[in-house]
Amino acid sequence: MAIRLNDDIDESGEMHDINVTPFIDVMLVLLIIFMVAAPLATVDVRVDLPASTAKAQPRPEKPIFLTVKSDKQLFLGDNPVNSDNLTAMLDQRTQGNKQSTIFFRADKTVDYETLMSVMDNLRKAGYLKVGLVGAEQTGAAVK
Repeated sequence: MAIRLNDDIDESGEMHDINVTPFIDVMLVLLIIFMVAAPLATVDVRVDLPASTAKAQPRPEKPIFLTVKSDKQLFLGDNPVNSDNLTAMLDQRTQGNKQSTIFFRADKTVDYETLMSVMDNLRKAGYLKVGLVGAEQTGAAVK
């Protein structure tokens, strides 16, 4: 049997030890809340991808631009194309060189599904070098 000496009690009979059990309980509850809430907080991240502050890369002699307009029309250079004849048109423009870089640009209102569909068509056609083109941001900070 252990004997407790009254080292922490002063003359008025008050004990000066802090009971830390409630603090530990609160910290564990907060830890669990943050462990559950942190992954959920990253789901609704809004991004505005078209603007970039990256240094512009040197432009090739004859760049090949594939553009998706806001109404989801595809253009290869200045010529309208559809997804069915995209491969044939790319092969004609690149003379069959699958190592050519295709510069892909899209209006910022184009949905992600359309972008991925076009990029998937490029991959299926064998064009794996795709450069994403964005508007150059000058002077202002990215939000």
